Amino acid sequence: MKLEDIPRLSLGFLPTPVEALTRFGGELGIDLSIKRDDFTGFGGGGNKVRKLEYLMADAVSQGVKVLITTGGHQSNHARMTAAAARKFGMKPILVLRGNRPQSFQGNLLLDRLLGAEIDFLDPDAYFTEIGPRMQHHADEATARGEKPYIIPLGGASALGAMGYASAVRELASQYEDAGSPAPDVVVAPVGSGGTLAGLLIGCSMYWPEAKVVGIAVSGSAVPFSERIATMANAGAELLGLERRWNPDEVHVENDYVGPAYGVPSEAGNATILKMARLEGIFLDPVYTGKAIAGLTDCVAKGAIARGSRVLFVHCGGSPALFPFADVLANEGEA
Repeated sequence: MKLEDIPRLSLGFLPTPVEALTRFGGELGIDLSIKRDDFTGFGGGGNKVRKLEYLMADAVSQGVKVLITTGGHQSNHARMTAAAARKFGMKPILVLRGNRPQSFQGNLLLDRLLGAEIDFLDPDAYFTEIGPRMQHHADEATARGEKPYIIPLGGASALGAMGYASAVRELASQYEDAGSPAPDVVVAPVGSGGTLAGLLIGCSMYWPEAKVVGIAVSGSAVPFSERIATMANAGAELLGLERRWNPDEVHVENDYVGPAYGVPSEAGNATILKMARLEGIFLDPVYTGKAIAGLTDCVAKGAIARGSRVLFVHCGGSPALFPFADVLANEGEA
């Protein structure tokens, strides 16, 4: 099946721009550009919109009434899934990792504005309970006569990965129109792995010489390289491609998570301030701040060569700045 033949519902404001980061990149010694997928628009914007275009087409075709997904407290995916559910007349149920907070800020506030039912799971029990808990909500919906649809963490599936296979097609057209050579390296945050799987598929189709690098912002019970290879292979099969990936071909840097997923890191916070003050661009402490901090260190240690043409995929997430306002404001003043 060709990429253009897979059912898709238009949600994002596409194509998103590509912007040169001459000051930040100049300090690193690389030719750095950024794909502004924080500008996708729908539901507050972010990379998950691209995945939801394919996942919602599948859900709508099945007559779904209850949309169920999961993520952390400041999950961009959960927020955008709730928005997509409302757009198509569905009830959103979010099973979130973390105890019920005293106040709702950032993405949690937006989830509440969207009227999502939020089920909080103790973080220590999350990985063993998340599957059964989402299925419990699905079973309850079925018992009410409402068709449920479970979207996995981050929309990470072969179908969801089509969003970033399509994004590379969009990027290849933008670079060609600008008369620019393809980047040497494409870098993106890795939380669930679906974006990187899509980038691997897309680059194999449109930019075969580009190296795809993921910067992990969370841990993973199954190594990311294995999860992403499995997802990319399933996506390639969906498209009828011959290309397959072994885990050792999937490049994920795992040293930049910081204290934990969803907990700001010192390097990530410093990078948020630096990007804002050099380029006027906002990163966030959960995803993109840590990822650019990782990119910076990869250049410093030579894993990404100085002088390289590097493209960073900005996955959005600015609502997650606000729950950490006190920490970031104090660091900014210092």
